[in-house]
Amino acid sequence: QVQLVESGGGLVQAGGSLRLSCAASGLTLSNYAMGWFRQAQGKEREFVAAIRWSGRNTYYADSVKSRFTISRDNAENTVYLQMNSLKPEDTAVYYCAANWGVGVTTEVAYDYWGQGTQVTVSS
Repeated sequence: QVQLVESGGGLVQAGGSLRLSCAASGLTLSNYAMGWFRQAQGKEREFVAAIRWSGRNTYYADSVKSRFTISRDNAENTVYLQMNSLKPEDTAVYYCAANWGVGVTTEVAYDYWGQGTQVTVSS
């Protein structure tokens, strides 16, 4: 059974940092592209960042580029999202997802999803 478990969310002041982790089990992470999405209250879920299986190719939403960094440790079956210079508009539930296919920026491309972790940024 595939499980993706996010952790590292919490409450932080604007300008602060958080590091999210996504621990995978039941699959070989190195076979999958991994992505982070987020959903703010009352809004649709949106793409945040993605990383190819090798780690060489990364993709970011314009809104987080230069502030967030996605990385992965295939040996540990874990993906990370380092979030710096956080803003109140980054407040959302953050989800990690695993993608066997080619597309990495759209929800429908992803096969497995975690339950999410709440990130709240106060002003």
